[in-house]
Amino acid sequence: MNALPLERDQAIRESYARDASGLWLVPDAVARPTSTDHVTELVRAAARDGFVITPAGAQTSTTGASICDHGIVLSTRAMDKIIDIDVDARRARVQPGLVLGDLQRALQPHGLFFAPDPTSDQECTVGGAIACNASGPRTLQYGATRAHVNALTVVLANGENISVRRQHLEKNTVGNRAIHEPVDWFVGSEGTLGVIVEAELALLPLPVREIGLGIPFPDESAALAFIAAARTSINVAARCLEYFDAASFGIVREQSGASPSDAGWNVVDGATMVYAEQASQDDVIDLDAWIALAEEFGANDGDVRVFEGGAAIREARRLRHAVPSAMHERAAPFLNSGGRRVSTDWAVPYASAARAVAMARQHAKTAGIDPGIIYGHLGNGHPHQNFIARSPAEVQMIEAVVERTLRDVIAMGGTVAAEHGIGKIKSKWLPLQLSAQQISVMRAVRQALDPGGMFAPGNVE
Repeated sequence: MNALPLERDQAIRESYARDASGLWLVPDAVARPTSTDHVTELVRAAARDGFVITPAGAQTSTTGASICDHGIVLSTRAMDKIIDIDVDARRARVQPGLVLGDLQRALQPHGLFFAPDPTSDQECTVGGAIACNASGPRTLQYGATRAHVNALTVVLANGENISVRRQHLEKNTVGNRAIHEPVDWFVGSEGTLGVIVEAELALLPLPVREIGLGIPFPDESAALAFIAAARTSINVAARCLEYFDAASFGIVREQSGASPSDAGWNVVDGATMVYAEQASQDDVIDLDAWIALAEEFGANDGDVRVFEGGAAIREARRLRHAVPSAMHERAAPFLNSGGRRVSTDWAVPYASAARAVAMARQHAKTAGIDPGIIYGHLGNGHPHQNFIARSPAEVQMIEAVVERTLRDVIAMGGTVAAEHGIGKIKSKWLPLQLSAQQISVMRAVRQALDPGGMFAPGNVE
């Protein structure tokens, strides 16, 4: 392996030792390839010499998926090129290290955009988004990353480069469903099956008009009832429905620079907020319908803040991103002592969301711990509950509460991980959701593609 440009300097290795999970794992070496050929050479050498490889993008993972305490972190950050954009076919070919925000800026002059919109879009890479099947607020309308990946080029554990492409067939009876679309083997695989070195992405035309609405409600029950009603309403068409409890709404208001007396934010203590968006290709959006629906659940139209157009929508996204950013900052003083932010990623059918949120709060109260903050994609039945653990003991205590919550979530027909993947942190909860047969099938796929377990050891295991 010495012939390859591996970085073994302690400072460099430590610079790749932490992601957004709060874990600290220092690899034996770091590789920073700039081409597919270099990735292929590295993988073949690792297979020959018995090294393991953890692929990584911008390391925004909240589950520890992009870090490791042995073997090589293979960073794709230098593979950040847009290979081509086909405007007529609405597709783009890109390298995996391209930041999503940079892709969107390059597409905008062509009147196109890539629909998946993780909150970390200014930081995360295309490869990382594909590896964990990332989603975001607008998943409500557009779906997660998987639906927008046409084709992939992947380096397998034996050094073979393969290209897989969706067939987009309406009918197919060849073999069982699991093998029909090999693209889907790699989307959401968290680096365990190969190294993605190129992706072809499906694009959409930019909307003619888009609005965002920050709608305060007097309490949590009113806000969550509004979200459920908006999902079924024939008068509004939500692109996203994001919830902010009283604590997370406080962060948003603080980041906006608003005071309680500012127009549009004159709300009572304990108020919550729903942020909704609608987009249109024909410039027709019925703002009055949104206000009327909100008023049915106790909102005051004078408190609603309207975000109209691209610049205003970007400001709304900044305010939304301020919530997880603030929680990262609050956890930072405790990282060196083994504390961290503990963030849930469960989801339930949206009609059960209010009951699930109440249940999650009750489990924390029963255990005598602060319930943290709850915010996120309640339009999809998918909140984030963020706790701050100040020590390893508090991490353990909080995770025991999370596990009790997850057991109830599964009983409601939900999932332990809706968008951030399993990584290393959540692997212990995989058997709560998947049967022994499902886990065996998943491991069989890995055995077929990576029989030696070279890629991303510890992820999804």
